Amino acid sequence: MTPSDTAATGAASPVAVSVVVPTFNESGNVVELVRRIRAATVGMTAEIIFVDDSTDETPAVIAAIPDDGRVPVRLLHRVEPTGGLGGAVIAGMRAAAHDWVQVMDGDLQHPPEMIPVMAAAAGTGLADIVIASRYRGEGEAAGLSSPIRHLVSQASTLLTRAMFPSRMRDCTDPMTGFFLVHRPRVAIDRLQPRGFKILLEILVRQPHRMRVLEEPFSFGRRFAGESKASVTQGVRFLRQLMALRFGRASAFAVIGVIGALANLAIVWLLTSLGMEYLIAAAIAAEVTIIANFILQEHFVFHDLLHGASHWRVRFAKSVIFNNVEAAVRIPVLYVMVTLWGIAAVPATAVTLALAFVVRFTYHSRVIYAPGRTPAAGTVPVGDEDDDDSDLPVIRRHRSASDEA
Repeated sequence: MTPSDTAATGAASPVAVSVVVPTFNESGNVVELVRRIRAATVGMTAEIIFVDDSTDETPAVIAAIPDDGRVPVRLLHRVEPTGGLGGAVIAGMRAAAHDWVQVMDGDLQHPPEMIPVMAAAAGTGLADIVIASRYRGEGEAAGLSSPIRHLVSQASTLLTRAMFPSRMRDCTDPMTGFFLVHRPRVAIDRLQPRGFKILLEILVRQPHRMRVLEEPFSFGRRFAGESKASVTQGVRFLRQLMALRFGRASAFAVIGVIGALANLAIVWLLTSLGMEYLIAAAIAAEVTIIANFILQEHFVFHDLLHGASHWRVRFAKSVIFNNVEAAVRIPVLYVMVTLWGIAAVPATAVTLALAFVVRFTYHSRVIYAPGRTPAAGTVPVGDEDDDDSDLPVIRRHRSASDEA
């Protein structure tokens, strides 16, 4: 029986949970949220902790909620909040009365009815963190307000998993803010919250890899109030992502810059010797593609070679992809400059920046993709900063139809 099957059949007792809800101007959602949490946790031991950074009447609404004698409601109002939503979650984790901390948003897009499902999964003892995923099984992200937000969410997930292929091996939805975590397994002092993606911090900054279980859920529509998503939040996420994975991404970028400079030098040398410039450019491109592959093997993805395909396969995939990327990028550049009237230099910069993201994602997620998760009881090998030799990774078994 798989961990999720155990939870579904009720064989595992739900753990006691402290439900931590970060809020910012969510006065219209609080009463309904508490009602549904209390209804969902009948028969469980639970508490609700609102960590509030609001500038409206939300604290007063929370304080006015009557005691039902079973699920207490506590309020931590931060007059000078630090760390954004992530900082609020950490404050709630520190104040929690129970070892298992359920993190969820205050807008009811995270259905409280999932709490007992996740608590039962935690009760199996097979996970350090239970994640409610929009991209697992029957999960869905219908509550995202627009096709653009759908696209941004999926792109962010893909990029995050590319940057942390080992730590995210068992996580299909690192962008979610809906998860249940075993606080004793979290080195809270290592966390450096910069915004709203606290799950990413928890999964990446631990000295060990967290054992992950996922349960599918449907991301609902906001009950009241306005979404906090913004361009600023997106910039903060990118900063957080680069800070967490600065080493791999920056090394990839440095090699790309070296390759570009080498390309120019080769073209200059060959044309100065009388070679036709298009032939010189083609030779320079192939030489730098091969050189970049060798450097990436040694300095960027060296820790992932054990789980990747044979080097000949990796080489073929890299060379073919880079040639296809160049064949696509140059016509796009032509359209931007000739048809759209964009100056050549900024147009080139835009296409190179997009190409960098695409190349890095492809190399991480395809060429150097880790192998299947080891079976329970085996020792997984993670990123270079993993120290988890004593920790098996358990993953929910799933059929082909469950692929995210």
